[in-house]
Amino acid sequence: MNETGRNTQPRSTQARDAQPRTAQARGTQPRNRAARAGEVRDGGVPAAPAPSRARLHRRVLAATGVSYVIVLLDASIVNVALNGISGSLGTGVDGLQWVVNAYTLAFAALLLSGGTLADRWGAQRAYLAGLSLFTAASAGCGLATGLPLLAAGRVVQGAGAAVLVPAALKLIDRAHPEPAARARAIGIWMSSGGVAMAAGPVIGGTLISWLGWRAVFFVNLPVGLAGVWLARRLTAQPPRPGRASRPDRPTRSTRPPRSTRPDRPDRSPHPLPQRLDLVGQLTAVVALGLPIAVLIQGRDWSAPLVGAAVAVSAAAVAAFLRTEARGPDPMLPLSLFRSRVFAASTVVSATSALVFYGLLFVCGLYFQQVRGYSPVRAGLAMLPLTATVAVGGFGSARVARLLGPRWSMGTAFGAYAVGALGLLGASRTSPYWTALAPMVLIGLAGGFISPAATAPALGTVDTSRAGVAAAVLNTARQSGSAVGVAAFGTLVTIAQPFTRGLHAVLCLIALAATAAAALWTYTFRTATPSPPAMPTPPTATPRPTAATPPARRSPA
Repeated sequence: MNETGRNTQPRSTQARDAQPRTAQARGTQPRNRAARAGEVRDGGVPAAPAPSRARLHRRVLAATGVSYVIVLLDASIVNVALNGISGSLGTGVDGLQWVVNAYTLAFAALLLSGGTLADRWGAQRAYLAGLSLFTAASAGCGLATGLPLLAAGRVVQGAGAAVLVPAALKLIDRAHPEPAARARAIGIWMSSGGVAMAAGPVIGGTLISWLGWRAVFFVNLPVGLAGVWLARRLTAQPPRPGRASRPDRPTRSTRPPRSTRPDRPDRSPHPLPQRLDLVGQLTAVVALGLPIAVLIQGRDWSAPLVGAAVAVSAAAVAAFLRTEARGPDPMLPLSLFRSRVFAASTVVSATSALVFYGLLFVCGLYFQQVRGYSPVRAGLAMLPLTATVAVGGFGSARVARLLGPRWSMGTAFGAYAVGALGLLGASRTSPYWTALAPMVLIGLAGGFISPAATAPALGTVDTSRAGVAAAVLNTARQSGSAVGVAAFGTLVTIAQPFTRGLHAVLCLIALAATAAAALWTYTFRTATPSPPAMPTPPTATPRPTAATPPARRSPA
């Protein structure tokens, strides 16, 4: 600039200096418009413009509902195929127990890690991976030529379900920022699973009568492919209110820096998801799998082998607890169990699954092997047990509100006990109508207990840990289901004839239900669920008074 105030800088230099600013200003608006439109998929992949919120809600519910339907359909439909599988593959009750438990064990053991994968990969990618794996494994089960191949396919099915279920919940959570809308969406999602649970035995019986037992696995193929197609049409989830628009899965360019100082934790608003707890996962598989193997195959093993399996299982449990207590990224935060209400909710959830799914397995064998029913007739005979699960789930919140959590849960477990004792008259020639009322009671109790135990448990944890707490409860249910199938199936095999073993199972159900009711009643007598702790708002520094002299300032 000269003395006259004119700029003497060359014009080319001015243009060169202004060019970056112009380009930056020119690139800001499209980038902001793309962010506002939500044109980013998980991981930063470009996508089509985001649909309206209502359309997105319908697409998310349609996609995730499909997955939950086949997950719960597979859990109930197989029970009417057991007789056909036994005749075709030449296996006994122990082999049928592995057909059911291979799926349940993999689901239970990998569920917590599945939630971590959904956080690291992004909900949509994890959902597509889990659903594709489940669908491919269903085809493998339908083509299996022997029991080992069928059990292996069931394990892969369980692994796929363990990834897609947490991812589906995360998709629903991000698509519905408002609490009321999110609760309504989760209710619809769970209701679709209840309908599948009720219809599973009937659909399975019809398919087996027409096409054979392999059809109960092949039916998952069109449903799974439809779910994959629906999930691929989902665009990015809208951001929660108050959060910046960002991809669901942080990429290298969007990951916030993490603090490396031990005295200063990561205070980033969007920290990276935790790492996979590989040691905890391995010990969890051993701790869950070996006791189930002992229950199913232990009668064929030698005493030293059973003792060794029990010792290894106990060591795996100890190693798992040590890892979760001291590991940097535990998949099961043991601090959750400091709350009596949460611990009791976990126990009663596992007990309810043990009772219901163990009895469902035994009833499938009873109606076909003892009473000689066809698959269709057996499915219809179990309809009072499965259809009432959805009814109990729908009325759970209202009954708990009327009676309170303590007495409503005690009543539900009382219905379990009364229903089990009412089935003691079941035999080869007993009238079917005598089993109707007991099965209805057991189905209503099974549908009521799961949501009734979940609500108090989630009320004891902070909202930031609600996902982990829900995963822990789901893992407890799947573990209880595996133990119920293994224990009850072994009992009806040892105590012959079949009806004697059935009566022993029913007496055991009554005892387990009574113990769970007593535990729940005692827990709510000594402790009440308190709402999660809220962060303390910052308070102003009190002014110094005569009683509180001002603090000295350190010299600069």
